[in-house]
Amino acid sequence: MELFLQQIVNGLTVGAVYALIALGYTMVYGILQLINFAHGEIYMLGAYLGIIILAFLTAAGLTAVSLPLAILLTIIAAGAICAAYGATIEKVAYKPLRDAPRLAPLISAMGVSIFLQNYVMLTQGATDKVFPAVIPAAGVTVHGVEITFLQIFIMAASVVLMAGLHLFIMKTRMGRAMRATALDMKMAGLVGVNTDSVISVTFIVGSFLAAVAGVMVAMYYGLVNFSIGYLAGMKAFTAAVLGGIGNVPGAMLGGVLLGVLESLGAGYLWPEYKDAFAFLVLVLILIVRPQGLLGERVPDKV
Repeated sequence: MELFLQQIVNGLTVGAVYALIALGYTMVYGILQLINFAHGEIYMLGAYLGIIILAFLTAAGLTAVSLPLAILLTIIAAGAICAAYGATIEKVAYKPLRDAPRLAPLISAMGVSIFLQNYVMLTQGATDKVFPAVIPAAGVTVHGVEITFLQIFIMAASVVLMAGLHLFIMKTRMGRAMRATALDMKMAGLVGVNTDSVISVTFIVGSFLAAVAGVMVAMYYGLVNFSIGYLAGMKAFTAAVLGGIGNVPGAMLGGVLLGVLESLGAGYLWPEYKDAFAFLVLVLILIVRPQGLLGERVPDKV
């Protein structure tokens, strides 16, 4: 039982990160019907920026004064920079192809992904980068299950961000505009919604969440490299499909479930194949319930 509960805790921690990345996929798809395959690289950029910014703050002495403040500033700064990257990518790579056949923006997304991978490899090197060892490994033990303070922070921060996103979408004017654009972009434009602004905000919010996920993963595992965005992006895409692509609560649920399933599979079956569980889940979901757990069957837009 202790092993089972420990794997659940580990799975919830990783699943919370998957959920944050999956939200970017599902938001963009809900509005543009586009799979943004460059989204995983935004997550990777967030991880690298977390290392760079925290190293700078450590050199400046801020971590010695207040470690929580330094981590908070690191997350905010990395998120803001990646949000700017996301907005730029949308303007440069996707907006000119908005009226093109669906295959064109998909190829553009793959091109941006490859470009960002090589950009980071050339500027930061091909070897793994180590996250500064400033976060203590302490934690609490509950009924034989060890939960580190970092795991608690990752889960709590993810819940706060997901709750904040839900409130933003449901309660704000921009959130209503996003929901209207997702339902019918042309009609939303006719009634006064600035759809270009809505799309930009969607990329900005999704990129910010992915960057936060990247910083937290860098803190959790301690190592990053230029290729981590591909695998994490594929897993987050799987989580979005699992919950129902285009469905924000579904992305949250899919991410958490995928993390738990992956952790249980690694703990009880074959640890060396833990990355394959995400894709096994994807295949099963596409066969049994292709619309996802919270998705609905809807006709294609014309």
